[in-house]
Amino acid sequence: MAVLHQGSLYTVTAPAALFVAAVLDHPMCLAEHEGYFPWDDGAPRSLRAALLMWVGQVAESAAYGEDPARARIDWQWAPWDDTMRRERDPDELAALHACRDVRPALYDAVEPFLTSPDPHVREAALGAAVPLLSAPGLTDRVPRAGALLRDRLGAEAGRRERAGVARALGAWGMDTTDLLADSDPAVRVCAALGPTHVDRPRALAVLLDALRDPRTTDGWFPDPLPGLDGWFRFTVLRSALALAESFEEVAAVAVAIVAAGGASITDHERGPILFRAFPGGYDPARLLTSAQHDLLRAFVDTDESTGCIGRNALWFRAAGLPDDRDAIAALL
Repeated sequence: MAVLHQGSLYTVTAPAALFVAAVLDHPMCLAEHEGYFPWDDGAPRSLRAALLMWVGQVAESAAYGEDPARARIDWQWAPWDDTMRRERDPDELAALHACRDVRPALYDAVEPFLTSPDPHVREAALGAAVPLLSAPGLTDRVPRAGALLRDRLGAEAGRRERAGVARALGAWGMDTTDLLADSDPAVRVCAALGPTHVDRPRALAVLLDALRDPRTTDGWFPDPLPGLDGWFRFTVLRSALALAESFEEVAAVAVAIVAAGGASITDHERGPILFRAFPGGYDPARLLTSAQHDLLRAFVDTDESTGCIGRNALWFRAAGLPDDRDAIAALL
C-alpha cells in the first residue's frame, strides 16, 4: 500500500514491482495467509497469488489514460474525466513512465503462472496479464498468451476460469466469435465484451440478452473477476453501448433500465445511457428521434419518485440537455 496507495504511482513503485516480479517463483511465496484487512474475508491464499494481484494493480494504474477509447468502456468512466484530469508534476510523470517501461519484465515474470496448478494463482496471473498485454508495446506477446489460455477452456475448467479467459482474449483484441456460442451464458457475455468483434451483431445480442435479466447476470460473479469491480452488469452495459453503432440498437433495453427507476444506478447505468443517446450533444434545431423521445419520457415518468433527472444532472449537462424535469418535459 505504501508504494501503490489507492492506485497512485510513485518513483519507488517501478523498482518495487521489479523486485516483486523477481521473487514470484521463490519457495517462500508458497506460504498461505489469511486476509490482512477486515473486508478481505476470502479463503486463505498463497503469498504468490497476493503478489500477482498487486502486480496487476500496478499494471492497471500504469495503463490509466493511455488509451482513451479503451477508457471509455470502463464502467467508471464519465465524460468529465477527460477534461478534469489535472496536469501531473514531474515526479508523477516519471513514476508513470517508469511503470510503463517495466511492463515487459513484469509480464515475463507473470506468464509462467498462467498455467499454475493452483487455481487462485492462475486467476491472479490472468488478472495481471490482462492490463499488461493491453499495453501498446506488448502486442507481440498476445498470440502466445492466447494459446496458453485457450488450453484452459476445456470442460473441466469452471465457469469463473473460462469466463476470465474469454474476457482476456477479447480485451487483447483476439477473435472470440466461437465463444459467443458457448453453452455457458457467462462465458458468452465475457467473450462479447470486446473491445472489437468479427461478429458485432451477434456479440451485441449476447450483451443485450444479459441486460434483460440483470439480477441473474450480477449473480454469475459474486466475487468480481480480476480487474472488474462493481456489479457485473455495469461492465456489460458499457460494452453494449460502445458496441452499438446507433442508440436505436440498444434503445429497448436502455429505456427499460431507466424506467426501472430505483433499480437503475446514476453514474453507471442511467448516465451512460443518456450520454450514448445524444453522442454529439442535444441539438435544439433537430427533432428528437423516437428512441431519444422514449428515453427522455422514461426519465420524466420516474423522476418524481427517484430523483431520476436531478441525480443525473451532470450527465444531462454533458449531453447538452437541461437538467430539470419541467424543461425535459417541455421537449416532449
